Amino acid sequence: MHPVIKGILEASRSRVTRGGLGDSDGGNQGDYEAVPGQWESRDLIRSTAVVRSRGMVPVIAEIKPRVLGRAMIPEEVERQARSYAANEACAISVLTEPTYFMGSLENAGIARLTGLPILRKDFIVDKRQLRETKADLMLLIAFLLPDLEEMVEEVISLGMEPLVEVHTENELDLALKTDAKIMGINNRNLQTLGVDLGTFEMLAPAAKEVGVFLVAESGVHSREDALRMTRAGADALLVGTELMERPGRLAEINRL
Repeated sequence: MHPVIKGILEASRSRVTRGGLGDSDGGNQGDYEAVPGQWESRDLIRSTAVVRSRGMVPVIAEIKPRVLGRAMIPEEVERQARSYAANEACAISVLTEPTYFMGSLENAGIARLTGLPILRKDFIVDKRQLRETKADLMLLIAFLLPDLEEMVEEVISLGMEPLVEVHTENELDLALKTDAKIMGINNRNLQTLGVDLGTFEMLAPAAKEVGVFLVAESGVHSREDALRMTRAGADALLVGTELMERPGRLAEINRL
């Protein structure tokens, strides 16, 4: 395991152990209070179909503070999220991991005010983390979860949609045995942190054969990359780094 990933996992487990879920300082922001108002889950697949009907590549645009080298204040998060919505994102991914990625649970609630589906992206290692805040989709990284099937069921029971991330054939086989309908193939190897778009191209056919909704994650930096992933079978793309400093760049990437 890469030292960076190992450090993130240690920090996540430490927060769970000391009861400071969702907060790098040990305070508890959790139990769904980060999302104001009445909860109604939003459907990524439906949102994607709407964007595709407008002649665009469906992109899940990510709020990833680490790209900026600092945490983001609420006004910045709102501005970024609204820019994504204005440029036809199909959903917004919010990195909530506080130690390395400088995210927060609050950011997920702010982004959800756009009306788009929200994917909470974090390093989930414990069921208690699933109750920190509501999201429409919850990222579950197969590589980190020996109890993947149980975690998928827990996410579903909480009224959210699991997005199971895989990187290898073995992880994909495990994911396909769960009730998850949405899967992400990560072009980034969590062992080395190297990125190869060929990973998606290699694994996508097996996933598409059984009809799961497929998200290509990592490594998309241009319209050409986006088209390459859609040709390989991606139903949506997860793009973060390329958009953080220039959210309007989404309008260049998602045009067919």
